[in-house]
Amino acid sequence: MEYIERIQATLDYIEHHLDRPITMEELAKVACFSVFHFHRVFALTLGSTAADYLRKRRLAKAAELLRTTDQRVLDIALATGFQSHEAFARAFKRQFQLTPLEYRKSVLSLALQPFVTLTHTPRIREGGITMTPTIVTRSAFKLIGYGLETETNEGKNHQDIPAFWQRYIQENLGANIPNKLRPSVEIGICTNFEPETGRFSYVIGFEAETFDNVPEGMMCITVPEATYAVFTTPKVSNADFPSSIQQTWAQAFQEWFPTSGYQACTPEFEWYDERSESDTDKQMDIYIAIVKE
Repeated sequence: MEYIERIQATLDYIEHHLDRPITMEELAKVACFSVFHFHRVFALTLGSTAADYLRKRRLAKAAELLRTTDQRVLDIALATGFQSHEAFARAFKRQFQLTPLEYRKSVLSLALQPFVTLTHTPRIREGGITMTPTIVTRSAFKLIGYGLETETNEGKNHQDIPAFWQRYIQENLGANIPNKLRPSVEIGICTNFEPETGRFSYVIGFEAETFDNVPEGMMCITVPEATYAVFTTPKVSNADFPSSIQQTWAQAFQEWFPTSGYQACTPEFEWYDERSESDTDKQMDIYIAIVKE
């Protein structure tokens, strides 16, 4: 089954089970993916997490029932998978800035999440990227750096991470990091994934010899041994570098993984060495840990 069909199967499953709790483990099983791999593929395909899509579809169905029926708000809450009137009212107001009763009495139109039908694979072939990853095994290593909390919902990480890198470079934060093992190689690593919410930490730093005398405000991470698929971004100008990185991430999951016989797992990180210093031929490597399907 193609990846697009697997994700469509989860969208159909969500639509038929809006009236009860659905876990990410359940949806991953429908897609025949691990939970981590499912989270990655779903977010890259739809631009938001499965949990966020599910929440918005529940609220869209609830909004429809508020306008087209005279059911009690509690009954609508339970019919759309919320466990209580209070939980439903909070979620509705957070999404639409109106309580359910205020919406029922109003004539306002809301931007509701439609049911998504995936009729084609998202366009990902841009920039001359060629999917020819190298498979390598790396030993465990220590990393010290600065962290950012972000999320994959609605592509928020695609704005947050480039801005974080810009601040990191402008303020020369790397100079403060102690115990560097490879001073010419900076690493950006994704860690602490929460598949239910799409939140994760992104840390920029250096491989470290030890965790001794680390200043307050920095993060210390031990990255375990793993086998990785290593993807190299195309050579681009400084201005096009952030988009080439995002593009390579997307193409790895939407083009290489479906026919590779592997699924992604943690850890995953970005490797910036001397090639990243060029103004005209900028490149870096993306390391994604893999396991056999």
